[in-house]
Amino acid sequence: MQITRMWFSRELSTVLKKNIKTRPAILLTGARQAGKTSLLREVFPKAVYASLDLPLVAEEAENSGQSFLAKYNRPLILDEVQYAPSLFRYLKVAIDEDRKKNGQYLLTGSQKFSLMQGVSESLAGRVAIFNLHSLSAREFQKHTGEKLEGFNLLEWIWKGGYPEVHAQSLDPGRFYADYVTTYLERDLRQIVQVKSLRDFHRFLRLLATRSAQLISYHALASDLGLSPHTIKAWMSALEASNIIYLLPPYFENLGKRQVKSPKVYFLDTGLLCFLLGIHQVKDIKSSSLLGSIFETHVLGQMVRHFDHQGMPPEIYFYRDHHGMEVDFIIPSGAKLKLYEAKFSEKPDVKAWKNLLKVREQMGANKVESLHIINSLEGKRKIAKEERYLEGSVALKSL
Repeated sequence: MQITRMWFSRELSTVLKKNIKTRPAILLTGARQAGKTSLLREVFPKAVYASLDLPLVAEEAENSGQSFLAKYNRPLILDEVQYAPSLFRYLKVAIDEDRKKNGQYLLTGSQKFSLMQGVSESLAGRVAIFNLHSLSAREFQKHTGEKLEGFNLLEWIWKGGYPEVHAQSLDPGRFYADYVTTYLERDLRQIVQVKSLRDFHRFLRLLATRSAQLISYHALASDLGLSPHTIKAWMSALEASNIIYLLPPYFENLGKRQVKSPKVYFLDTGLLCFLLGIHQVKDIKSSSLLGSIFETHVLGQMVRHFDHQGMPPEIYFYRDHHGMEVDFIIPSGAKLKLYEAKFSEKPDVKAWKNLLKVREQMGANKVESLHIINSLEGKRKIAKEERYLEGSVALKSL
């Protein structure tokens, strides 16, 4: 895949430009290295910049918030603002001094829980919140100019979507090894206690084998020889750092037959492949976890589709205690779209039968359409009913 320029156009850009005209502040959350700072500096080139990732800057912002803010013109980008939680109340005062002036502050952060606490306590009603992930496959495909039909899906899954991997043509293994050491370990220790990095690495690698599966804290704890409390704390920290996504089950009007645990997914398949020890593209197809890896990829693209349009993802899965399941359910008005993710080039007869059974169980009048997401691009209608076979990059039915 030939890269012709360093800057990747992000789908969230349009949303940010629109909202900066109507809100005093914007908060952009997302994983480390997802491209938050680059996006804000590209979209708002005249904004002043201050990084709280630098300890001295963060200390000044935390201890002398009023004078710190007074030093800078506006609009002001404040990077990794979670490192100065006391600054939020001074931001509130500064915004309220000129409440009608929009686009004053552009904030970024990579730890959602601490950020949301500061926002809810001080900036409620004053800030628009958006979530940026690493590149979507669609963003990258548009950047390269490749046709969808020629898109190298397996290479994309192996490398993942972190912009630096593609812009610098970095070795994915080296990048993700550094990523785990530099960002995950450091950031995690600022959220929860980690007594043993060795145990944390074992946890990450084991969790990678469970991507696209139901969470069992007790099973993970038992396999690792750790307490369920520790596992829950580490899982919460990874979710707060935008590394994993917890997919909730769909419940509405279907009684108590379904499972209640969420499913866990890594949000970037490059990091997932690294943790699984997949060091070459060709090893993905032969992996016993190919199905889970592809399902993880599809969920990641769905989440990006919604988040990068400024809409909270409303995605669920369905599974009952009789073995009936659907990978993804997405509400569409008063009805539902049902999705299965299958890494295959031909329609999966078993998958269609499963979708049809679940549709019958839910009530045909409640289901708008059935979809199988596979490894070929293009949306193709199957038979006369609302059944579709489509690719995982374009995701044309969303």
